[in-house]
Amino acid sequence: MSRPAATLAAFVLHSHDWSETSLIVELFTRELGRVVVAAKGAKRPTSQLRPVLLPFQPLLVQLGKTPADAANEVHLLRSAEWAGGAPMLPSAALFSGFYCNELLLKLLARQDPHPALYAAYADTLGALADAQHGDGPALRAFELLLLRELGLLPDLAVETLTVQPVAPQRRYTLQAEAGLVADAEGPRGETWVALAAALEHDHPAALRAACAPVAAVLRVPLRSLLHYHLGHTTLRTRQVMVDVQKLDPARTP
Repeated sequence: MSRPAATLAAFVLHSHDWSETSLIVELFTRELGRVVVAAKGAKRPTSQLRPVLLPFQPLLVQLGKTPADAANEVHLLRSAEWAGGAPMLPSAALFSGFYCNELLLKLLARQDPHPALYAAYADTLGALADAQHGDGPALRAFELLLLRELGLLPDLAVETLTVQPVAPQRRYTLQAEAGLVADAEGPRGETWVALAAALEHDHPAALRAACAPVAAVLRVPLRSLLHYHLGHTTLRTRQVMVDVQKLDPARTP
């Protein structure tokens, strides 16, 4: 007797056409990490999958076998339903949401579970949906959480090269190859210590609060660190945001 397929908590990261009626969908699941599924018939007007496979909405999915005409790591999507409880992202936050999705697509290996990062991603979407003071704090917090989860973030309470605790009133910044180093233009040491404490206690709201006063200053070093680990990969959403900012300088997430 075959066992019923396990139900997985998931978000849609990206999808593209597979045939005239079907889609290949990249999912971020709590239990399996990033997985690729073939959603057969999802483009048909009568498909139950069509209104469900949307980004930024929590789903419950069941996976089937690998289709014979797809790569071994592609699963059939047996079912998907909306899990409820999440507000839609406002239009002003869509770029930021897709930016988070692209980071997960580019930096996470397939079928490598990161349940803590899954929870942080879901929490970040909620923060973006309710961002009253811009997306900056939520994005900086997510970048820090992602880098920490992947083992790419140095200890923010310690000057990397000297291995000495940061001085509360001295200023520091992050460098891709040198870690946390003294820099007259960076945030004060007490800010880095607050960021480190919020990360250690896995408190996303506290981390966003710590990021809020320095979100603009953190944007460049954090994105430089991300691009360093992405190699030569170009983030499409980042380039789109840059182009939009040229038209509307007020938008600087």
